[in-house]
Amino acid sequence: MGIFIKIKNLVKKIPKGRVTTYGEIARALKTNPQVVGWALHGNKNPAVPCHRVVFKNGSLASGYVFGGKKAQKEKLKKEGVRFLNQNRVDLLVNFWTPILSQGDFFRRRKIR
Repeated sequence: MGIFIKIKNLVKKIPKGRVTTYGEIARALKTNPQVVGWALHGNKNPAVPCHRVVFKNGSLASGYVFGGKKAQKEKLKKEGVRFLNQNRVDLLVNFWTPILSQGDFFRRRKIR
C-alpha cells in the first residue's frame, strides 16, 4: 500500500469535531509533513476529511483542496471545532492523536 493511501486511510479516522496536524500524521506513518500535504492537496475524494488536518500552530491551509481556508473553517465550525482567532484552531481543545493498531505499535518500537 502506498504512503498516500496510508495517509488518506489515517485521516479518515479523525473524529468529527477534532483535528490533527500534518506533523502528527507524518510521525504516525514515518514520513514527513510535506508528504502528508502533497497527499491531501491531491485528494479528490470528499469522503477523506482532510479539512481536519491543520498546521502545527493550529492555522488553516490556504491550499485546502475543497475551497481554501474559508471552506475549511466553515466545515470545522459546523463540526463544533473551536477557534482561537480568525484562522487558528484551538489545539488544546480539539486535538486528536493518531493511534495505530497494537501490531503497528510493536512494529514501530521493534519489539517482538
